[in-house]
Amino acid sequence: MNCKSCGDMLLYYLVIERFKGEQMALLEVSDLSMSFADKKLYSDASFQLNKGEHMGIVGQNGVGKSTLINILIGKELPVTGSINWQKGTTIGYLDQYVDIPSGMTLIDFLHTAFAELYDLNEQMTNLYEEYATTMDDTLLERAGRISAQLEAKNFYDVETQIEQVITGLGLDDIGRDHEISQMSGGQRSKIILAKLILENPDVLLLDEPTNYLDTTHINWLEDYLNNFDGAFIVISHDYDFLEPVTNCIINVAFGKITKYRGDFKSAMRQRAEKEMTQQREFEKQQVAIEKAKKFIQKNKAGSHSNMAKSREKMLDRMDVIEPPKSNVKANFSFPYDETGSQNALVVKDLSVGYEKPLLSPVTFSVDTDQKVGLQGFNGVGKSTLIKSILKIIPALGGTAEFSPSAKINYFSQDLVWEDKTETPMQIIQDKYPKLTQKEIRTKLARSGMNASNAFKEIGKLSGGEQVKVKLTLMEFVPSNFLILDEPSNHLDDETKASLKKAINDFPGNAIVVSHEASFYDGLVDKKIDVEKLSLKEDE
Repeated sequence: MNCKSCGDMLLYYLVIERFKGEQMALLEVSDLSMSFADKKLYSDASFQLNKGEHMGIVGQNGVGKSTLINILIGKELPVTGSINWQKGTTIGYLDQYVDIPSGMTLIDFLHTAFAELYDLNEQMTNLYEEYATTMDDTLLERAGRISAQLEAKNFYDVETQIEQVITGLGLDDIGRDHEISQMSGGQRSKIILAKLILENPDVLLLDEPTNYLDTTHINWLEDYLNNFDGAFIVISHDYDFLEPVTNCIINVAFGKITKYRGDFKSAMRQRAEKEMTQQREFEKQQVAIEKAKKFIQKNKAGSHSNMAKSREKMLDRMDVIEPPKSNVKANFSFPYDETGSQNALVVKDLSVGYEKPLLSPVTFSVDTDQKVGLQGFNGVGKSTLIKSILKIIPALGGTAEFSPSAKINYFSQDLVWEDKTETPMQIIQDKYPKLTQKEIRTKLARSGMNASNAFKEIGKLSGGEQVKVKLTLMEFVPSNFLILDEPSNHLDDETKASLKKAINDFPGNAIVVSHEASFYDGLVDKKIDVEKLSLKEDE
């Protein structure tokens, strides 16, 4: 073989190897099975995440979507199966419960995304300072090498990147020097997402990233993800968000994980077609089974007994097709305690905030049986307004007075528990010791929670399942005034619809906060736009 042929052959193998590398899966999940107690989440599941794939994960609350993410990052161990990441792949996980040191500010936290680069910069500065004293050229050479490293990693654009993300996710309104320990759950989630974006890993794992974002910032996140060079896996119940950002979908349902190619709508069409095919095959098989059983019954002892036995063996060996199962429906009901007051709540010149007012003085009233929506971008002060009305935090001025006969039932958006190791059953039993186990279990089941999750540690449940526990706690409180701060966060569409119906059916008053404009449709009698009351930094 001549040299030219050798060279051509080498080039051929290099091209083949490069092609194989490009097609190699970033993540390979094989024969995955997972269960808790008597609850089987999925079995024998296999799928890949390839380079450039933007994968959405959909499914009802409690089917194991968040558990799947925890398995992928090694936080949970599966019963069986293997999880293989391509060597050298960097993974960024949106952990909304990550521990953040006390006293750390927003800007300090975002800087930690570039901690390694800032450390290098400090080393370089020290080398230059030492060189100024010793004039040792080796120090200058080392400093120069570090400077080249920093430049290659765009260190000198870091501050610009941080400012772009701060603006894009609406963190300006929180304040760069605001301590994270004093932030709401929604604000905290936004800054954790911001840091993750700044870290720019090969793969992003995002669990409900839009929960605390308003429309403007969701649009910004959509643009970011569509232009993201790496791959990502995102769990979301916001189908309007999934549609533009995904090119494949994982559906978790009925103990199976199924991957569909294409965007969200295409995946849902494929799922519907698969379920229709399964239903037809199930019905066809049931007819054959019924026919075989009748033949066996009729000919067990007659001249055709051998044929009957043969059909019995056929039935024993048959792979029985399961029918497509319907989703578990949640059903909420908030007990009502009647009141005759005409002025359920009167808010007059109420000034709210911490060290300084967030909003212009607020004045409004809620009449008998009226339902009110508070709207405005996240971080504008809706939760602060509610907490001031409830006197959870002191108002800076003005008054908020409920009717003397008002009995309030409050849902806060933060998923904070005194003891994360307690189960939903224990949490409800501790709060209402006179309730029987059966009464508690029945209520949890009506909320769509299965027996396994009812006896699982609350800290290990998904956000949606934790919200169901909080809503179930409210179902034991007779009241005439519901106050719900972002109750639809983390919930799937079916559960959201059930919650909305329960609020609608409640005969008393309600104040509802939701970042989903559609949640207010047909629910509230009036809306208060808190954004218009917002005070800017320069005011």
